[in-house]
Amino acid sequence: MRERMLAFLAIGLAMTMAVLDGAIVNVALPVMARDLDVDPSAAIFVVNAFQIAVTAALLPLASLGDILGYRRVYLSGLVLFTLASVACAFAPTLPLLIAARIAQGLGAAGIMSVNIALVRFIYPQRSIGRGVGNVALVVAMASAAGPTVGAAILSVASWPWLFLVNLPVGLVALAVGARTLPVTPRSGARFDVGSAVLNALTFGLLIIGVDGLGDPGGRTLALAEIGAALAIGVVFVRRQMRLPAPLLPVDLLRIPAFALSMATSISAFAAQMMAYVALPFYFQDVMHLPETTTGFLLTPWPIAIAVAAPLSGRLSDRYAPGLLSGFGLAILSAGLIAVASLPAHPSFLDIGWRLTLCGIGFGLFQSPNNRIIVTSAPRDRSGGASGMQSTARLTGQSLGAAAVAVFFGLVQAAGGAVTAALWCAAGLAAFGAVASVLRRSPKD
Repeated sequence: MRERMLAFLAIGLAMTMAVLDGAIVNVALPVMARDLDVDPSAAIFVVNAFQIAVTAALLPLASLGDILGYRRVYLSGLVLFTLASVACAFAPTLPLLIAARIAQGLGAAGIMSVNIALVRFIYPQRSIGRGVGNVALVVAMASAAGPTVGAAILSVASWPWLFLVNLPVGLVALAVGARTLPVTPRSGARFDVGSAVLNALTFGLLIIGVDGLGDPGGRTLALAEIGAALAIGVVFVRRQMRLPAPLLPVDLLRIPAFALSMATSISAFAAQMMAYVALPFYFQDVMHLPETTTGFLLTPWPIAIAVAAPLSGRLSDRYAPGLLSGFGLAILSAGLIAVASLPAHPSFLDIGWRLTLCGIGFGLFQSPNNRIIVTSAPRDRSGGASGMQSTARLTGQSLGAAAVAVFFGLVQAAGGAVTAALWCAAGLAAFGAVASVLRRSPKD
């Protein structure tokens, strides 16, 4: 038990840094632009470079985990992430900062790509749901806390400290992980470089295109990038279907429970991100509340996740995880409908109980869904399953953020755009609930 707890501590610390750094930088972009003497629009690449690097590298590094062992990929990613964080802090120009962020994203991908696979070897079969629930808690809390943590650091230090704080945490995670993370079997297969290139082009162009949909002036180019991503993606998928051990695990997608879990995950994370992005505009532009109050009002959601995620993880070891996950998404959909139906002048209590309902639903969904993903795949394909789980999360978040930008482009009034985004999010959560209850996992 002690070794298991220490091994999970290493995973939890590294995952917190990797997920947190996807959002922590957003609040510092204006001051970064001033300090580096660049246009604010150029500074956005500090965020996009990290996101693109993570998404493009997840599946190749998951494949390397199957080939070389998950422990080796995880620790290598942690070393790269920690060193790149230091490079980000001392980068004197924007191009060097972007290069360091790309390296940091590659390190984060090494951490994210095999974390669930490692959980499968750390916890016994009867307790996998508990381990997956703990990972879900770490990811959810880190995702939600990013802007708040960033603002807290900037209130007492300059922006390089957003990256320097990773150094002591990374060293502790590396020391504990090197001692406790299990050595896992290796497949002995060869790494498919061609598939890795096609994967990077597909997901890289897709994320760039989706991010560009929010800019009306660049929408034509964004659609062209998405079209190119889809065309390359067709070639990529056809190549994978001919391979015995594909980098994109199309063999796992033939398992109905796994394929439905991917659809459920993308829908749920898109719904969550739509609410996360849209609600601050409602609080600040419609209710005219300050930024600090906005952060306070959003707090019930991650707190509810923190309570529900570990509980649902334990329940998924005893009850059908597909039904638990579907029940959670039904609650999330109901919560989003309640938020979309807020009265004209809501009290803080009106907002708080609705967001708490959303957080409970999302927390109940995530752990059982991840459990099905990892247990429906063969044990020797745990790396591919773990990589797909993280890819589905990032794809859903990117699509959700882009959808909000599109709603703001179509609906001029902020209140109307937010309401439309919330109703769309509720529909996505309901779709995910239906997909979830259709699953039949080994536990079901």
